[in-house]
Amino acid sequence: MCGIVGYTGAQPAQPILMEGLSRLEYRGYDSAGVAIMDGDRIRLLKAKGRLSNLGALLKGSPLSGQTGIGHTRWATHGEPTDLNAHPHTDMKGDIALVHNGIIENHARLRGMLEERGCAFSSETDTEVIAHLLNLLWDGSMLSTLQRALPMLEGSYALAVLCAAEPGAIFCTRKDSPLVLGLSSQAQYLASDIPALLAHTREIELLEDREIAVLCPESVTVYDAYGAQRDLRPTHVDWDVESAEKGGYPHFMLKEIHEEPTALRKTLSAHADGHMLRRGVIPITREEAQSLSSLTIVACGTAYHAGMIGRYAIERLARLPVAVDVASEFRYRQPLLDKDDLFLAISQSGETADTLAALREAARLGARTMALTNVVGSSIAREAAPNVLYTHAGPEIAVASTKAYITQVEIMLLLAVDLAQKRGVISEEEASELLADMAEIPAQAGTLLSCEESVARFASRHYDRRHVFYIGRGMDHALAMEASLKLKEISYIMSEAYAAGELKHGTIALIEEGTLVCALLTQPHLADKTLSNIREVKSRGARVLAICTESLQEKTAAAADEVWAIPDTHPILAPLLAAIPVQLLAYHMAVSRGCDVDKPRNLAKSVTVE
Repeated sequence: MCGIVGYTGAQPAQPILMEGLSRLEYRGYDSAGVAIMDGDRIRLLKAKGRLSNLGALLKGSPLSGQTGIGHTRWATHGEPTDLNAHPHTDMKGDIALVHNGIIENHARLRGMLEERGCAFSSETDTEVIAHLLNLLWDGSMLSTLQRALPMLEGSYALAVLCAAEPGAIFCTRKDSPLVLGLSSQAQYLASDIPALLAHTREIELLEDREIAVLCPESVTVYDAYGAQRDLRPTHVDWDVESAEKGGYPHFMLKEIHEEPTALRKTLSAHADGHMLRRGVIPITREEAQSLSSLTIVACGTAYHAGMIGRYAIERLARLPVAVDVASEFRYRQPLLDKDDLFLAISQSGETADTLAALREAARLGARTMALTNVVGSSIAREAAPNVLYTHAGPEIAVASTKAYITQVEIMLLLAVDLAQKRGVISEEEASELLADMAEIPAQAGTLLSCEESVARFASRHYDRRHVFYIGRGMDHALAMEASLKLKEISYIMSEAYAAGELKHGTIALIEEGTLVCALLTQPHLADKTLSNIREVKSRGARVLAICTESLQEKTAAAADEVWAIPDTHPILAPLLAAIPVQLLAYHMAVSRGCDVDKPRNLAKSVTVE
């Protein structure tokens, strides 16, 4: 998740842009840059690495001018380099822009532009937009943008400078946030409110496909049909700390609400329509067919994502999968060779145990891959070029939510890819699965509306000393993550069990009022899990069930309370069921007065064994 800032007014733009970028530093980035109008020409500087690298360049070569844009980059297309950093320009340097999001059809556009003589200097999807605007230029950036936007597929927040219109910034968005800051003598824009608060509390929120034109003393907004609309400014009362959370009381809640967007970005980075992008999963058909096994190694939440991956890959691709806790892997003398695939999963890419396991697998001769959220992290570098990125953006809360759900999404995409390359499913079947997956972000968005019910439930049950999560198959894997989430932020003793295992000892702990959370998203296992619900109910347990809509009626007859998720392919159901269990953990912790974002004894990135 990148950061965008913009300013036009009577003051020097450079210090205002740099201060805004520093406000967005918590979002994470691997490069930064600014472009400023100097008279009738655009000057820019950009640098790989942290914002301080750009600051050092600007100290030696300051940019003058009162209109400019800035960007901090979280790499998606192209490695973190000076050339790939934003802003990007057309060949003449008359148009400069910064971009958040992913242009899904950039490859087709790039080919078209190269046929017309455009020479590209970066590997990014963003540079395509600059050349496209130059190609379509008709003397007005507003009308040029209006013609260009329908040609862009994917998500974007754009801020554009044009040498022919030196006092203006043009901006637009689709599925990526962009906020305008309003004042009488200057106008601002940013991808998040913290970058604006030092200058104004009056903001304007752009809708999808709207275009705004910022001039020093005015802002004009045009809707998706080109008609000018009245401004609808909102006054922001948040302090800086809460504004960095986007108005949410905690980063964890904000990040749960970002999951629909994260799911959409992750999918669009790996699939084009209903087809996987060629080469994004670095396994050839021949390699997939020659594999004898897959070993997944991870810790904590990433381990649970790997467990869901195991069920999906074995079911779809018919490939044997083992999932190991990274801290145990090296010490059991693992058996791996060149016909085995090894996958390390780590949100931060710096988890010490997982990094050590990756190195051991490489030493044993296995083909190694990594799944991480952080470009340029240690695990990504060691596994390069065989790296899968979640594109979840920076995650600030210690308890992982959107990083977990995008890890699961990548595991499901890997399952589809391996199944197709191994000849177990057809291209048509893979396309149908990807079509279902494309519906998940919207379905996830609707699930967030259940938060009020979750909060009410938590207010009645937050004083429980013990909670059990049960499920079968993929539901058991999700139960493990749900239990961990509750433990790590609410400090309630919680355990997850394969539902059929309860009667082999653990059911002795069930007594009157014990809270049991049952997961039922796999239709072929639902009747078995319903039997386990009845077993604990007969011993006094209070049962919360999370099931698909098609199972809601029969589940309601067995459980005390039922939360339903939309029906989808059973392989994909954990992506949706994760949302209510994350919200439950959050609201239980809030009801108990816990420090949700900073749970005791825990750190975001575990860099020691």
